[in-house]
Amino acid sequence: MLKKITIEQLALGMHVHAVCGSWFDNPFWSNSFTIESLLDLAKLQGGRVRQVWIDTSKGADVTAPLPVPLAAPAPTASSPPAAHEAPPAPARPERPTSGTADELARAARIIAQSRRALTTMFGDIRMGRLIDVGQATPLVDDISASVLRNTGALISLVRLKQADDYTYLHSVAVCAMMVALARQLGLDEDEVHQCGMAGLLHDVGKMAVPVAVLNKPGKLTDDEFSSVKQHPLAGHALLLKSGNVHPVALDVCLHHHERVDGAGYPHGLRGDQLSLHARMGAICDIYDAITSNRPYKAGWSPAVSLRRMAEWTRSGHLDAQVFAAFVKCIGIYPLGTLVRLRSERLAVVVDNSRSLLAPVVRVFFSIRKDMHIPPITLDLMHDQGTEGIAGYEEPDTWNLGDLSHFWT
Repeated sequence: MLKKITIEQLALGMHVHAVCGSWFDNPFWSNSFTIESLLDLAKLQGGRVRQVWIDTSKGADVTAPLPVPLAAPAPTASSPPAAHEAPPAPARPERPTSGTADELARAARIIAQSRRALTTMFGDIRMGRLIDVGQATPLVDDISASVLRNTGALISLVRLKQADDYTYLHSVAVCAMMVALARQLGLDEDEVHQCGMAGLLHDVGKMAVPVAVLNKPGKLTDDEFSSVKQHPLAGHALLLKSGNVHPVALDVCLHHHERVDGAGYPHGLRGDQLSLHARMGAICDIYDAITSNRPYKAGWSPAVSLRRMAEWTRSGHLDAQVFAAFVKCIGIYPLGTLVRLRSERLAVVVDNSRSLLAPVVRVFFSIRKDMHIPPITLDLMHDQGTEGIAGYEEPDTWNLGDLSHFWT
């Protein structure tokens, strides 16, 4: 049976019989295909297609949409009593757009300020001092405002952190991604702020782990790994002792290493035992961890990281719907992604703020000639008839080294 649905109703397992609109709007070569991966789903939902025909005899049918609050955060000692009537949600602010180049400059200043602030905060924690979480509010507000102006700029720039900055700037990255993901999921602005604060504070328990273990360049011993696995409990206890910490931050701090299939820690929670915020925190934490350079390994590219996370999601490790939303807000081609164009040239994505599928790229290498060429900038939204992205490439495959100078 053929059925016409909106792009928002599209889900994994559905068989697309036809895409409504111009074939230029279809990110796939075929007009009839089955949605088999979250990246395929995000490609369609992030493009210009607004409606499709599905064939329910060949794939899944439409089901009722899952409500956003998958589960309430686990109650804690500092959780406020439930109210009989919730206050009205704050209005969502209008999106004040900013060009990627302009926002990268602002983001660099925010990252520098954040590093100084978190160095002091985490240093106080390591010295055994209680922290005033309220002092972090302006920092979360600045990060949130940057993400609102341009989702990809700060998130991509903070990915370039050095290994010795990881502990501090990982928290900034997870804060920014939690804000972007919360907005993508349609949460109100108060909850968006609480998600950002949760991202900023999620790893405070790492201050209870010896520095030599955190920065060890080789494989951890069993005892060292056991020490690291205690950091969610240590962080949760610290935030409880500090007082006046919102339940969302407590929940994400304690549960960001839990997994939907029960394979996580510290409590091995599974399924509906995990709140929406904990599922969000897990995805944001993993993405930044695997894209960052660490003392013991180089970070993966954004494209490889998203592919690996999609595999882990299919195996039941991560929440599928939250990951699909994450891909939409991060982008199919995040800033700095190396891509192969249909013209057999290599390019780096320098701006994806207007289109997930047809970003602005800087072309710099000819595959046919096997040589660098004078860099030129192409807006693929304007060149879709003659040019487009054929696929991802890994810089190491081409021995290209650091490509950040093309887009920062």
